[in-house]
Amino acid sequence: MSDAAFSEELHIEPDESPADVAALSEVRPVPRISIQAFCETEGVAAPISRMADDRRMAKAQTRVYMGGIPAAVEFYQGAPTPNLIVVETTASLEELFRDLNNLAEVCDPSTKVVIVGHQNDVALYRELIRNGISEYMVAPVSIADLMNVVGTLFVDPEAEPLGKSIAFVGAKGGVGASTIAHNVSWSISTLFQSEVVIADMDLPFGTANINFDQDPAQGIAEAVFSSDRIDEVYLDRLLATCAEHLSLLAAPSMLDKVYDFDTEAFTQLIDVAQRTAPCVVLDVPHSWNGWTRMTLERADEVVIVAAPELANLRNAKNLIDTLKKLRPNDSEPRLVLNQVGTPKRPEITPDDFAEPLGVEPLAVIPFDAQLFGTAANNGRMLAETDAGSPVVASLSNIAHVVTGRGVVREKPKSGLQGILSKLKKK
Repeated sequence: MSDAAFSEELHIEPDESPADVAALSEVRPVPRISIQAFCETEGVAAPISRMADDRRMAKAQTRVYMGGIPAAVEFYQGAPTPNLIVVETTASLEELFRDLNNLAEVCDPSTKVVIVGHQNDVALYRELIRNGISEYMVAPVSIADLMNVVGTLFVDPEAEPLGKSIAFVGAKGGVGASTIAHNVSWSISTLFQSEVVIADMDLPFGTANINFDQDPAQGIAEAVFSSDRIDEVYLDRLLATCAEHLSLLAAPSMLDKVYDFDTEAFTQLIDVAQRTAPCVVLDVPHSWNGWTRMTLERADEVVIVAAPELANLRNAKNLIDTLKKLRPNDSEPRLVLNQVGTPKRPEITPDDFAEPLGVEPLAVIPFDAQLFGTAANNGRMLAETDAGSPVVASLSNIAHVVTGRGVVREKPKSGLQGILSKLKKK
């Protein structure tokens, strides 16, 4: 039985606890390996099945079967063994070691074996490790427990840490998602003196080169169309320097060719970029196809930018609901409300906008034609145009939250309550 079929049969609830989500945020993506699990109880099979759907396991092939070690022995008599076998056992010690001897006879020497048992026994653990078992886990197990074990066995401990990928996407065209993405990138690079790479993924109509007053000869198009040769050295040649700690993979913004990509077109580029910088900001265009869905599914953080009107609310709702299903073990998408208070435009209030989404806005950014227009026309960032603007403070807060350096600030208090609060602080 496949893991997908098994999950459907159990009606598994995909949501993980906040502690599991936090633990999983530290787990590195697993390389291209094969994993097969043979379980005896639904309580162990369920988290393994959910683990298989996690974005960090995208390159791995995972299958879940029932029957424990005896089923594994029978299965491998006529099939090659994978990189990792996970077996659950409720057997006595004598039966366990007999079953393991049988498994060893049909198991390739290079295959690693992890046992999930129901006895919390240190002596048993030591004996199993001495006999070549890679790890012994005590049930119940969580996705975070399982992924940490897999990562320990197959991820190179000497490898450089991966940068964090943060995807920005608009709920609708023209809501300023790219402007927010570029200015948050600037804030991250200047506030934390941390290297940031911006990837403008809107190849025909990208605006990052305009916003940063750049005109590079090469950029993201060369990287995508030469994905088979992309590495750290080649990527470095394509990056345009925008500031001391900020680099840009610019879009060509030309219509001399069509840009039809397959689902995995940007995967290698993003992987390489994450090995070169602590933060990679993905400026994702407002479209829905295989590669945009894949980019949003695999990003470490997703920020949805929306304007306070009905079409944005519908699209934001669809995006959030879909991404929660695609990313069941990650924090929910962030929401930024932009262009709030546009003159003469009927708007949905921030509270009424957020209520059906079940997501509190990370920031509510007011409409400011003078500030945004001046910055855009001069190819400057908002902080360079007016460092004291409340909008710049909101962007700084977004930068803190999406990089994991802070929490969302409380909403400012109004009226007498706000004045008294300030007096108390003094």
